[in-house]
Amino acid sequence: MSVSWWIWAVLMLAIAAMLAVDLFLHRDNHVIGFREAAIWSGVWIAAGLLFGVVLWAWQGGEVAGTYYAGYLIEKALSIDNVFVFALIFGYFAVPAAYQHKVLFWGVIGALIFRLVFIFVGAELLETFFWTAYVFGAFLVYTGYKMAFQHGEQTPPDRNPVVRLVRKVIPTDPAYHGDKFFTRVDGKRAATLLFVVLIAIETTDLIFAVDSVAAILAITTSTFIVWTANAFAILGLRSLYFCLAGLLRRFVHLHYGLAVLLAFAGVKLILSETPVGKLPIPVTLGVIVVTITVSIVWSLRSTRSVTLDTGEHAGGDLADGNRQATNRNSAGSSTGTAP
Repeated sequence: MSVSWWIWAVLMLAIAAMLAVDLFLHRDNHVIGFREAAIWSGVWIAAGLLFGVVLWAWQGGEVAGTYYAGYLIEKALSIDNVFVFALIFGYFAVPAAYQHKVLFWGVIGALIFRLVFIFVGAELLETFFWTAYVFGAFLVYTGYKMAFQHGEQTPPDRNPVVRLVRKVIPTDPAYHGDKFFTRVDGKRAATLLFVVLIAIETTDLIFAVDSVAAILAITTSTFIVWTANAFAILGLRSLYFCLAGLLRRFVHLHYGLAVLLAFAGVKLILSETPVGKLPIPVTLGVIVVTITVSIVWSLRSTRSVTLDTGEHAGGDLADGNRQATNRNSAGSSTGTAP
């Protein structure tokens, strides 16, 4: 599917306008409650689904079906991002009011990095047929790791990029409101919030490798791949505030995501064999069934778990944020890290 440059330009402007509206509405750094997050999640999901309708009217059902398959798999994989974001925010005790700003700029970085990954990955698959086997094997291996090594997490402050930033850029180990940079003894220094942003960005960069490879298994159309990524990522912030407090109920979701990654890998390998590409209806069916089964299985297994959704995105998130704010207040007053 070839797309004119002006269509790319219009799409970029539309996404920039949506991001600008989102930034304007949250310029006061207020704590995002569950109700607000749910409404915005609905808005972003509606935008993603509506774009598929536009594609259907413009390019036909097959292209729209390909987009929806890519959008669903990206949306499902983004839930795993939420798990890690919650870990990072909790580890650094980020006050609830500043989390949206970190995620906002994290999304902008994700859109840029994924655009690069998509063009490079698509070009490799189009130019060298054997890269399909490499990407496919990588996805199958990633699915295996997600299924059997999902609980293994590296402390965010041991992230090599985060450690490099702290060595290269003077960093003050405390929060200074919502500022990424401040002045300490007359010298410009990064705040702890900037360190958190770097941790979020590098984590998403790792996830981007998996998710971009997974959607390239469905199509190598850069326009479809990027739009599916973009509309899935745009709602990531709202999704975080909706689901962060409910994450402990999604105990089996990683198995479903592992199956999707392995399926994408097998699909990519088969595309370079006599079997060829699997039909889009089959791909859509596998994605929908896998996500549904893993979520239902998780919810049934955790029926006895009680959640207090409270004012924020869930009992755990609300309590964690209140504790984070208290620790931050104490840390800021003494000049020490939380």
